[in-house]
Amino acid sequence: MNPNLAQLHPYPFERLVKLKDGITPPADKPHIALSIGEPQHPAPAFVAEAIISHLPGGLSNYPLTKGTLALREAMAAWATRRFALKPDSLNPEHHILPVNGTREALFAFAQCVVDAQNNPLVLMPNPFYQIYEGAALLSGAQPYFLNTLEETGFLPDYDSVPEAVWQRCQLLYLCSPGNPTGTITPAETLYSLIEKADRYDFILAADECYSELYFDEEHPPVGLLQACAQLGRDDYRRCVVFHSLSKRSNLPGLRSGFVAGDAAILKPFLQYRTYHGCAMPPFVQAASINAWNDEGHVRENRARYRRKFDAVLGILAPVLDIHRPDASFYLWPRTPMDDTAFARGLFARQNVTVLPGSYLSRVAAAIDPGRERVRMALVAPLEACFEAAWRIREFVLSL
Repeated sequence: MNPNLAQLHPYPFERLVKLKDGITPPADKPHIALSIGEPQHPAPAFVAEAIISHLPGGLSNYPLTKGTLALREAMAAWATRRFALKPDSLNPEHHILPVNGTREALFAFAQCVVDAQNNPLVLMPNPFYQIYEGAALLSGAQPYFLNTLEETGFLPDYDSVPEAVWQRCQLLYLCSPGNPTGTITPAETLYSLIEKADRYDFILAADECYSELYFDEEHPPVGLLQACAQLGRDDYRRCVVFHSLSKRSNLPGLRSGFVAGDAAILKPFLQYRTYHGCAMPPFVQAASINAWNDEGHVRENRARYRRKFDAVLGILAPVLDIHRPDASFYLWPRTPMDDTAFARGLFARQNVTVLPGSYLSRVAAAIDPGRERVRMALVAPLEACFEAAWRIREFVLSL
C-alpha cells in the first residue's frame, strides 16, 4: 500500500457523524442541515432537458478526455467574458481542460505537478478544503498551512512566510472566495503571488468554485487569470484556475467543471488524465455547454442567496459574533464555547447540524484558526434557513 495513505485525516463529515453519535434530537423539530455545502436550489430545467435529449446518442461512444471542441469553446468564452480576458488568449485547444467537478481535478493536479524528490512543500490556506491536504500528502509533499485569521482579514499573511518556505514551495492552493470564510483575495495580493511564483518557480492553483456567489452585481470577485490579464501575462504562465457548475448553477450531481490557464501545465495534465480515465460523458458535456452559455439562472441563484443572508444575519447578528462574507454561501461565526461542544449541543437541543471549524483546520504556528468557530452553509430553502437561524438564536441565548 502507498504509505502516504496513512497520513490522511478522517474527512470532516466522518468526524461529524461520530460527534453526533448517541444523540437523540427533539422529534418535534425537523432536522435542518447547514453542515455540507451542497446546493439545494432547483437545477436549471434546460440542463435536464439537454441531458435527456443527448442521452441516447451519448452511451455508444467513448468520450475524449479533453472533451468536445464545442464544450471547450463554451468554457473559454465564459471565462473570457467573466474575467475580462484578452480575446482569443484562452485558446480552447491549449488553455482549457474539462474535468468532472473541481474536487477530483484539484486532487489529481498535485499528483501531476509535484516533484516528490525535491523535499517539496504545498502551501494552502488554513482552514481549508481537505482535498488540498490529501492531494499534497499523496503526491509526496508536505502541506504547509497558512493561517487565515480575523486580524488579517481572513487572508493568509503571505509577507510573513519565511524565505525557506517559498524556496521549497512547488504548488500553492488558493481558494477565493474562501471556504469557509467567504473572503475574496484582492487583485493586489494576486499580483504579489504571481511575482512570487516567478521568483521561486512554483505553480498557483486557484480554486474559484464560489466565484459566482457574490452579493454586488456590479463588483464580481477578481480571478487569478484576470489578475494575469491585468499584468499583461496573456500566456497565464504558472497559473491555473478551477471552475465548476456545482455552486454556480446548482448542479453538484452533474460533476462538471474545467481547468484553465498555462498551456505548458495543462498539456502534461491532459496526458495524466488520459491515463487516469476520467472523461466527461457526452450528455454531461452537452448539458454543460448550455449552462456555461446562460447567466440568467446564475443571477437568480445569487438573488436567492442574498435573501437568505439578509434573513439569517438579521436574526443571528444580535447574539453571535457573525459577519456577512465577501462571497460564497457560508457563514463563519465565532462560537461562545468550544466549537465541537457548540455543534453537538445545537444538534441535541435544536436538531440543527453545523460543522465545527476545527474539523476544517490544523494547528499551525501554535494556532488553530478553526477553533471556536463553526461553518454554516446556507444551502437549504429560505424557510428552512430562517427556521434554523431562530433555533440557533434560541440555543445561544440558553447558554
